[in-house]
Parts: sequence; C-alpha cells; structure tokens
Amino acid sequence: MDNTRAEFQIEENVPLAPFTTLQVGGPARFLARARTEEALVEALLFAQKNGCPVFILGGGSNLVISDLGFPGLVLKIELKGIDSSLNENSGLVSAAAGEVWDSFVQHAVGRNLAGIECLSGIPGTVGATPVQNVGAYGQESGEVIQSVKVLDLATRSVKDLSNSQCNFEYRASVFNTTARERYVILRVYFSLHPNGAPRIEYQDLQRHFSKGVSSPSIQEVREAVLAIRRSKGMTLDEQTPDSRTAGSFFKNPLVSPDRIPVLEQRARDCGILADSEHIPRFKTASGEDKLPAAWLIERAGFIKGFSLGRAGISGRHCLALVNHGGAKAQEILDLMRQIQDHVRTQFDIELQPEPIFVGFHRE
Repeated sequence: MDNTRAEFQIEENVPLAPFTTLQVGGPARFLARARTEEALVEALLFAQKNGCPVFILGGGSNLVISDLGFPGLVLKIELKGIDSSLNENSGLVSAAAGEVWDSFVQHAVGRNLAGIECLSGIPGTVGATPVQNVGAYGQESGEVIQSVKVLDLATRSVKDLSNSQCNFEYRASVFNTTARERYVILRVYFSLHPNGAPRIEYQDLQRHFSKGVSSPSIQEVREAVLAIRRSKGMTLDEQTPDSRTAGSFFKNPLVSPDRIPVLEQRARDCGILADSEHIPRFKTASGEDKLPAAWLIERAGFIKGFSLGRAGISGRHCLALVNHGGAKAQEILDLMRQIQDHVRTQFDIELQPEPIFVGFHRE
C-alpha cells in the first residue's frame, strides 16, 4: 500500500529498530511520516478507517519496542520549525515537535536564553520533552514550558494546554498518566530567561567548575554538561557501542525521609552498607528524598560493563542499559528485571523504568 502524495505516505512492515536509539524491536504493520499537521490528520484518519492502534514516534530515544513490533500504525512526527520572534524580550520561544531537542537547546543557548542549558545532549525530539518532564543536572523542562499545542484525539481539535494543565511532576505529566494516548504534541512553547544565570546545582557541575571559571556563562555550562555526558557514555555516538541505549533506564526513586533509616539498616544487614555509611540522597521540593538509582544498582552488585547475553550495562554509567549488538528486546527486559530484583532484595526499593514500552502486551 502506498499513498503517492509527497506529504503523506503509508509504508508496510517497516522494521522499527533503526528508528530507536536502543536498536531493538520488530516491524510496524504500517508507518507514516508526518511532516505537516495536515499529513498527521490524514494518517490518523487512515488508522481510524483501518481499525489500527496508533503509536506516536519521535526521535526514538527512551523507548523499548517489542520483538513482535507494533500491530498498527506508527506515526513518526517530523514537524519542523523554531520561532524565536514571539517575544524576544521576554524569552518566549517555540519549537515544533519534530525538532531535535539538542539542536533547540543549542539555538536557545546561542541567543543567551537560560533555562534549558543543563538539558544539553539529551537525545530525542522537542515533542517528547513534555511527556516525561525531561530533566537533568538540576533542571526540568516543565519549569520553563509555558504551554503545549496538541491535537486532542478525543475531540479531533487543536488546543493549547497551559503549564498547569500539563500537570508536570518528576518524570511525569498528563501525557503519560491521566491522558495517556489522548494527545499528539504538535509544538511546545517555552518561557526562557534572557541573559539569565545558568544553574549549577548538581555536584558534577560544581566539581567541573570548582577549579576554573567562577561565574560560567550558559554556553560554558552547556559545554560542561556535554563533556560530562560524553564521559558517562550518555550521548549518541555511532562509533561508541555504549551509545546503543535508551538513555537513563531507571528513575531515581523518591522515598519518605522517615523510611531512610529502615532502608539503611536493611542494607547493613545484607552486608552492602558499612555502619559509618549512609545512602546518598537529595531533598526535593515535595519534601521527599531522591535516591540515586545508579548508586543502588552498583551496591546491588551490578558493575559498569556487566553483560547478560547481548544486553548489558554501560561501561561508563550504571543507569544506561545497552545493546551490545544484535540484542533482542526480551534480553533488555531480562536484564532490567534482574536489576530490579536485586535492588528490591537488597534495599526494599522498587526501581521504576523510564522508557516507554511498546507492543509487549502481545508477548
């Protein structure tokens, strides 16, 4: 089946692994590339007429696709365009959902607009950013998103959701919780800070600048973040096997402060925490403590470079699960579950995965 119009084509039985950073997954029954909002609507009409489920695909990061693939229409969002002319003095700038996220960060930093410099180097597209309220090194996208333009699949209308309507929380929003699969993100509007000061809250960044520049620019912070991410194998590099990854695979767990002593005693009883040691933690605005998942994984016995068949843990960072080459999605899941089981046994903490899982209900 082939629709010959340049802006709208339907392809059949398309392997999905090449569209993902993890490089696993079976075929899509149908695939369409939406380069315009009109093409997007036509693709959705095609799916409706053919009784197909729909999955929205952006840059392919933070995603694990089943070995069986997807039985319906995969709609790849390729909408483009950055608009900095909305109100330059206030820092309001928008980007279409298909824009590469890091290119947009570079665009903002180049105009001395602060607010997303610490989110440099994160793979994926602009449209994926609000879904999980993407964050890193002390910043979250939800802090500077003013609104999100969406296509409401329930009403077939285009609307703008305000920041409060997006209900941003840690790695969560309305798009992956209460209204999952209801909206297609078309464009995101950001309220950035002209000539604003960069945020240097995380220890990695503080350590980076401790012996150098005392008041770094947002460009210098962006470069530092990129350097740190490269050192941890957390940037996409075709020459580096560790780059075949979905990104950070587990969320940093949030726990009540009064639960910490119990968790520490359990770890001491298991022999993985000395009497003089404490579990590292960071206070959050909600009052909960955020525990570093990478530390928990390492203390549970998984060293950098650990392998389970063709799946493994990055040699540079324990939060990244990698495809060493030819891995199946099931191998990634087997490794994920083994890590979760060990952390649960040692710490009584349930690690939650970050990626979106597609097509596994059929397995």
